[in-house]
Amino acid sequence: MSKEEQKDSEENKSDEKDKSILEDNLSVTHHSVTIDGKELKYTATAGTLVLKAEDDKEGEKPKASIFFVAYTLDEVDDASKRPITFSFNGGPGSSSVWLHLGVLGPRRVKPDEDGNPPQPPYELTNNEFSILDKTDLVFIDPVSTGFSRAVPGEEAKQFHGFQKDIESVGNFILLYLGRYKRWRSPKFLIGESYGTTRACGLSGYLQDRNGTYLNGIMLVSVVLNFQTIRFAVGNDLPYILFLPTYAATAFWHNKLSELETAGEGSFERVLDEVREFALGDYTAALMQGSSLSDRKRQAIVKKLAMYTGLTPEYIEKTDIRIKINRFCKELLREDGQTVGRFDSRFKGIDRDSAGENYEYDPSSAVIQGAYTATLNDYVRGDLEFESDLPYEILSGRVHPWDYGSHQNEYVNVADTLRKAMTTNPSLKVYVANGYFDLATPFLATEYTFSHLGLDKSLQDNISMSYYRAGHMMYIDMDELEKMKADMDAYLDDVLSDI
Repeated sequence: MSKEEQKDSEENKSDEKDKSILEDNLSVTHHSVTIDGKELKYTATAGTLVLKAEDDKEGEKPKASIFFVAYTLDEVDDASKRPITFSFNGGPGSSSVWLHLGVLGPRRVKPDEDGNPPQPPYELTNNEFSILDKTDLVFIDPVSTGFSRAVPGEEAKQFHGFQKDIESVGNFILLYLGRYKRWRSPKFLIGESYGTTRACGLSGYLQDRNGTYLNGIMLVSVVLNFQTIRFAVGNDLPYILFLPTYAATAFWHNKLSELETAGEGSFERVLDEVREFALGDYTAALMQGSSLSDRKRQAIVKKLAMYTGLTPEYIEKTDIRIKINRFCKELLREDGQTVGRFDSRFKGIDRDSAGENYEYDPSSAVIQGAYTATLNDYVRGDLEFESDLPYEILSGRVHPWDYGSHQNEYVNVADTLRKAMTTNPSLKVYVANGYFDLATPFLATEYTFSHLGLDKSLQDNISMSYYRAGHMMYIDMDELEKMKADMDAYLDDVLSDI
């Protein structure tokens, strides 16, 4: 073959590849799952739908190819009325794999014999804790995550931002509802981490875009107001709101020697005590700044040392303001270990024990391999979806993330949720908190919801659940079982009103 013929052949292959991403590509398979001792048959649809935008000159113009996996229960009386839940994770830059194979879908990552995250090689198992018995499920990968990509000729970075991300995921949901005739279904969203930010943004976008009202939103490991988690000069809020999670972590690692922690319920008693101190004396002390008296400062230092397991000398050096990276590095420094950010029960080992930043998050490292391997095998095997693209579990391509109108201010979608709930009083919200989550701590979530400004008549539309685990509380088998029960109760409550 001549060079010119080879070049023509390569260009033809490139053209074929470009055209393939401009077309829907779906694989439909049939399976069963056993939930609560009952076998349920379902259809799995894995593939891509092309997201298009209206163009004055060209009509509908392809913009992105969105990968999704949908599970719909078979043998139902009226599929068009069955509840449907759209799910996604966060990042920004994460695919939907964690909620998909961790808690919601009909298959989940199989733990080891003790119920802990497994060692390689990995495998999936029947997920008896799936909510597929209550609702159909659609897992969405935003652009540049999973197999989702911008189409040729479109810049991917246009989707890598707060508002455009909400719009593209929202438009995919609208496309799916129409394509699969699900407009009459009770509609739910579930997001984790930044996915909770997206979910609350979507609650407003879907209502405002074309009057699409939701029945419920499930929020796992919440961040709606970024001021609650951003450690920055002049922002004392995170120091207050992270403190109970520091205490929970120190409790777990037996570093609260000055507190009586033995006996039933001692964990909750410690957290209640620390929560009261954080929102009371500690808040007042931080608000006083340098005008705080030496006597009161020493009293605060003593309490912080007692609640965090850190030394008074170290706390003095932090100006009674303990940043998360320093806490994760300092708590177990004498043992040459660090604690995890996503789940502070996990321990890691750094090369440099003298630094103030940890090298990696051990709680992330311990699970990522399992989810990566099983997802890639599952999609191409059981779900029979073929693609040579790499499945982007956690994509760095989305950065820098464009926060648009939120430049030079903290992102806050809490008021978007308040407005959605006020406009649609039947909208109910389930919130899942992990006690050992140092990414989105539970007191930050409590603070956010207590400052929603929601009318008292709607307060009961919010249900809070707590788990003795971290950001991904479902990797703990006991907490996964509890989470299933809590979500079932929430869904039953919402659907009982329909």
